[in-house]
Amino acid sequence: MSNLQTTDTVGISFWLISMAMVAAAVFFFIERDRVASKWKTSLTVCGLIQLIAAVHYFYMRGVWVETGETPTVYRYIDWLLTVPLQMIEFYLILAAITVVAAGVFWRLLIGTLVMLIAGYMGEAGLADATICFVIGLAGWGYILYEVFAGEAGQINAASANESCQSAYNGMKLIVSIGWAIYPLGYFLGYLNGAVSADSLNLVYNLADLVNKIGFGMFIWAAAVADSSEA
Repeated sequence: MSNLQTTDTVGISFWLISMAMVAAAVFFFIERDRVASKWKTSLTVCGLIQLIAAVHYFYMRGVWVETGETPTVYRYIDWLLTVPLQMIEFYLILAAITVVAAGVFWRLLIGTLVMLIAGYMGEAGLADATICFVIGLAGWGYILYEVFAGEAGQINAASANESCQSAYNGMKLIVSIGWAIYPLGYFLGYLNGAVSADSLNLVYNLADLVNKIGFGMFIWAAAVADSSEA
């Protein structure tokens, strides 16, 4: 494997983020023993998200350092594994306080797959980038509708559990404001041509760091608060 150069900001970011996600995975796995049983599965999934992402960032760093090319395939494999797990978290949070129909998860999963598959096809040059951008936005919009105004959002609004509402609302911020960086990066990198591959990878890397770890931290904080009240 090629050595990481001190001037390679993007390569360094891949390495640092992979280490941060390993640390986050260990943290969530340890912390699951501190919380009530209804939160343990959620924290386990949080740890898995970080671990899967860390492994892929190791490989993405290798592709970037050795070839200088954007590791699109590894990045989208990572997202295809971790984003559905994040959607599972919405279901798990709600299921911890009430009975939730499986349809909630399946609708979120469908929106996720539409968003990611369209994004990959556009970035990989397998289909028209503009059409894929629009389809990907539609998938993201479907997810936002479900978590804000759909069945999932309605269940959360009716919940009397403040900790669950806190976690859910924090997760909504991640998938709305936090995820907004991805279509913006896609537009600037593949449709507008305003940013370089270096800049786009840095933006995606930092967004992943904040969105994946931040997503888990909202759940962890709610789990600890709720467990301390039990």
